[in-house]
Parts: sequence; C-alpha cells; structure tokens
Amino acid sequence: MKLIVFCLFTIYCCSLVKASYPMERKKLQEVLRELKMLKQLMMNTPPKDIEDCCCLTALTCFRETLLQHFGISGKYQKKLYKSLNHTLTISGLNFCNTETSTTNCSTCHSHPKEKASEFFNRLESLVQRVRCVDMKLRSAGR
Repeated sequence: MKLIVFCLFTIYCCSLVKASYPMERKKLQEVLRELKMLKQLMMNTPPKDIEDCCCLTALTCFRETLLQHFGISGKYQKKLYKSLNHTLTISGLNFCNTETSTTNCSTCHSHPKEKASEFFNRLESLVQRVRCVDMKLRSAGR
C-alpha cells in the first residue's frame, strides 16, 4: 500500500514539474529578451580618458544617466545611486586642486551615446581610477 501511494505521489510530482517547466522557460526567455534590450540601450557616456578635474562632472553624468534610464526603484539601483552620490565617493574622485578648472569639462548631453555595456564599463573604470591614484600617491611617499 505504501509503495502504491509513493508511486502515485512520484507521478503527481513529476506532472507538476513538467507543467511548470514551460512557464519557467517562457519567463527565462522574457528575461533574456529584456537583457538584450538593455544591452542595446544607448546612453550618454563620458569618454575613457577623463581629465582629473572632470571626474566629478563625469560622475554627475553617470548618476543622471542612471537615474534617467533606470530610476532608483529597485534595491540594487537605489544602492548604486546612493553609493555614487555618497560624499566619500565624491571626495575620492575629486582630483582637482581648484574649482575653476572644471569649466573645461563637457556637459553630459554633449557626450556621445554608447551602448549600456560600454556605459557600465566606463563607470567601473572611473571608480577604479581612485585606487590607481591612491596607489601612485602611496608609492610616491605622500
């Protein structure tokens, strides 16, 4: 009797798995389509070679573009936006000695539009620039 109940339960479970599989597959295909669309999204992207005094302007451009295209409704978007807006991030990217030097920096809307993947690569390299400068200062004995 136990064996029959176990077999029937196994058959029932298998039928549930098979029934949910097409729905899961459909949902995963939807996610892939959305990712593909996001990868194609064109966003104003500061250049790779940002001058030291323009890092804060570039950071502002990245923040505004993120807010414009993605908002801050999701947990990770909100966390990223808040981190980019944090005073430690801003002070870490402030390589400029004078306030007047930022007048030569390009506005966000003047930057060319690049695909989202390039946008995030450049944002990542801007943030990593802090470590490079910090390492150079330490090796110079400052």
